[in-house]
Amino acid sequence: MSKHAVFTMKLEPELRDQFMAEAEASHRPASQIMREMMRQFVQAQQEAREYEVFLQRKVNLAREAMAAGEGMSNEEVDAQFAARRRRVENQG
Repeated sequence: MSKHAVFTMKLEPELRDQFMAEAEASHRPASQIMREMMRQFVQAQQEAREYEVFLQRKVNLAREAMAAGEGMSNEEVDAQFAARRRRVENQG
């Protein structure tokens, strides 16, 4: 990947010194570490957005199902699982 962009940032001198010392101790260029951190950040942000979209779709589908009368109340779900628990307990 060719490197055409320059990224300039302001930070506290102490943080810069600590970062540069740690980069040197790990025998890696500071720019390589920054690129890796930026890639990780971008990936985490994308995954978070994708999860939000996925979750919103699930919520929308559930709301549509409830509006169409296809859902169950909490009481119905509780009763159904209580019956399942009793069947499992009776088998053991």
